[in-house]
Amino acid sequence: MKMANMQISQLGRWPGFIPAHPNKPSSSSTSPESLLHNSHPHLLATPTPPRLSSSSPEQKLGSSRGELLMAAASIPANPQPFKLILGSSSVARKHILTEMGLQFEVMTADIDEKSIRREDPDELVTVLAEAKADAIISRLNIADYQKEGDLPTLLITSDIVVVHEGIIREKPTTKEEARQFLNGYSGGHVSTVGSVVVTNLTTGKRFGSLDKAEVYFHDIPDEVIENLNEASFGIPFRPSIQSRSSPPKYGP
Repeated sequence: MKMANMQISQLGRWPGFIPAHPNKPSSSSTSPESLLHNSHPHLLATPTPPRLSSSSPEQKLGSSRGELLMAAASIPANPQPFKLILGSSSVARKHILTEMGLQFEVMTADIDEKSIRREDPDELVTVLAEAKADAIISRLNIADYQKEGDLPTLLITSDIVVVHEGIIREKPTTKEEARQFLNGYSGGHVSTVGSVVVTNLTTGKRFGSLDKAEVYFHDIPDEVIENLNEASFGIPFRPSIQSRSSPPKYGP
């Protein structure tokens, strides 16, 4: 369970989950980061190594995609001791859970994320992940998940933003805005802030964690930016690299 929980925490990072290492394989994806990684891996600079203590489980197991999948493969093929709901329609997040061998159902929050604003990116992704959980729970009959003898049900919700030059960036709304974002990243630096919230529908307990990463880019040629814009308009550039995670924010 500890290993599975560590891997579930990767969901809050970013769709695509492609490590910024050109010598490691990655799954196919139409997201901008996977296209850039697969066709122009030299454009992603080597990320700053995470600062983890020697006792950290993530330090011992590694944070690369290959190491995580190897860890997932080592989970015994016993019946899953909990039911799982993924509160997201993200193809990448569904793919991560599937690769881990977990069984789950998908529910979407369908909230107006733009109506929820915070100046601090840590606070923004946290309240958005919580709002998604609350919206899904509001449509459920909680008594159905609290029957004696049933397996506990966990609801996972998450959110992520990119911070560039102190400005929080979410999904671009036009191709021009997407082009502007990518031009700004070329030869520059961005931070990503992600939040994962896990709500136990059986007990009512909720736990959450933040995940942060720093990413540095080489110059991105104009033709690559145009190809990314045409192929994946509407998907924010959310690179996947090693990162450091903060301790859980919530208690019982």
